[in-house]
Amino acid sequence: MERLDLTLKWGIALFGTIGTYFFGGWTELISFFLLAIVIDYGTGLAASIKEGKGLSSKVGFWGLAKKGLMMLVVILAHRLDVLFGSDVIMIGAIYFYLANELISITENYGRLGLPLPKQIKDVIAILKKRGAINHESI
Repeated sequence: MERLDLTLKWGIALFGTIGTYFFGGWTELISFFLLAIVIDYGTGLAASIKEGKGLSSKVGFWGLAKKGLMMLVVILAHRLDVLFGSDVIMIGAIYFYLANELISITENYGRLGLPLPKQIKDVIAILKKRGAINHESI
C-alpha cells in the first residue's frame, strides 16, 4: 500500500512538472479551453447519432487527432513565449482555437435540434461565408 501511495505521488508530481513545462502553469483559460474541447467532441458525437450518421472510428480518430494537434500548437506557442520572453503567443493561440470550439459547440447544439437564437445563426453563417470558420479543417 505504501508503494502504491509513493507511485501515485510521483505520478502526480511528474504530471505537474510536464504540464508546467508545456503550458507554463495551469490557468483558468487552459481549463476552459480543455472543457470546450471535451464538450465539442461530446456534442459532435451526440449530433452524429441523432442525425442517424452513427459513429465512425475513423472520423472519431481524426477528430481527436485534430484536437491533439491544437494542443500541440498551444504548447509550441508557450515555448515561443518562453523563448521571446512574452506571454501573448500562447494566449492568442488558445483564444483562436477556443473561438472555433465555441462556434462548433453552437453548431452541434443546432444539429441536435435545440433552438438557437437567430442572431447566433446569422453570425455563424456570416463567418462561414467569409471563410473565418472552416469547421472541416479544425
